[in-house]
Amino acid sequence: MTQDLSKTDELRPEQRLGSILRASAGNMVECFDWFSYAAFALYFAKVFFPAGDQTAQLLSSAAVYAVGFFFRPLGAWLMGLYGDRVGRRGALIASVWLMCIGSMAIAVCPGYATIGIAAPIILVLARILQGISMGGEYGTSATYMSEMAGRRDRGFWSGVFYATLMSGQLLSLALFLVLGHILSPETMQAWGWRIPFFIGGALALIVFWLRQDMKETPSFMARNRVRVTTWDLVRSHPRQSLMVMGLTAGGTLGYYTFGTYIQKFLANTSGFSKDQASLITAGAMFIFMLAQPLIGGLSDRIGRRPLLIAFGVMGAAMTWPVLYALSYTNDVGTALILVTGALLVVSLYSAVNAVVKAELFPTEVRALGVSLPYSLANAVFGGTAEFVALAFKQAGHETWFFTYVTVVILGSLLVYLSLPDTRANSQILED
Repeated sequence: MTQDLSKTDELRPEQRLGSILRASAGNMVECFDWFSYAAFALYFAKVFFPAGDQTAQLLSSAAVYAVGFFFRPLGAWLMGLYGDRVGRRGALIASVWLMCIGSMAIAVCPGYATIGIAAPIILVLARILQGISMGGEYGTSATYMSEMAGRRDRGFWSGVFYATLMSGQLLSLALFLVLGHILSPETMQAWGWRIPFFIGGALALIVFWLRQDMKETPSFMARNRVRVTTWDLVRSHPRQSLMVMGLTAGGTLGYYTFGTYIQKFLANTSGFSKDQASLITAGAMFIFMLAQPLIGGLSDRIGRRPLLIAFGVMGAAMTWPVLYALSYTNDVGTALILVTGALLVVSLYSAVNAVVKAELFPTEVRALGVSLPYSLANAVFGGTAEFVALAFKQAGHETWFFTYVTVVILGSLLVYLSLPDTRANSQILED
């Protein structure tokens, strides 16, 4: 069956907008659940891993955090294939169900003092479910957004898409600050940390209801109806797949360094209180979120490639000095400026990365092509960021992590230099 490009006219602008926002709402909820683990680990690490000092406990919780990342490729593979064979909408509904189950499992799981070794085992299993869900959600929703948006404004919608990811993280941080203000540290340690996981599970049910009426994308409806396999991706699109992994490595490591691990870095290295570290992170992330649509829209004017190259150059140049300066500052304002500046550099990658990946692949393998290579790189570089950083710190060589991030970003810069500008060479034909 050949593609019928006239099918794009069947969706009115308001239908496109509504569908994009429903897909993005799922992103927000899944990221709220995902990052609640990272934010509230400062409290529940001791509940599941009672032995050792604070760094050792955080190291254990970071290892479980990384386990979730390593199962993201499985979710990307399963949901990517499902999205290419059955539909983007069905995959998005399945992914939000898995996140709901994983969040509720963490919310109700007893601690180590009650059930012993079973507690961290249940925590690991719940994070595996969340990892499968998150792996499937990101790639499929990025594909859905890219296919629903028109060619002229696709970069802008990519920025909006990433902003919804940030809104989920910001909601998690905001809840962390509110609960930390109204509940005592002892109460947070005892049961307060469970609240975000209950909220996340409930929000996932709401998103499931919203997604029932989502429209399927014109690209999927007009596709060549062939049965997609993983081998099709590897055999026919090896260069694009490797490019996705390469362009993701530096960007995801930069983001998880300055957007996630930085909260623990400020508390564990710089010496800020937990509330101060969270406030600095939340303020910087809020500005970062607002920048996404603006930078995405800029890519619709000047192209995606110049922004990625700018991130590679500036990211490699600023990482070491910013982290080094943060390790010695005890001023909240200075820390906020440094973290915000670093995240604005990262936004040159984050605002366009979803659409660049989607524009590299044809419809028949797009969901799998966006999901699987991205998740593999994200697991290796993003998911291990906290673990690597804390391991270097525990070994007494924290600055080695600064060098590690710099080198990975430089590696991605080489990919950006060889990448065609996907705005002018998009494989998304239905506009």
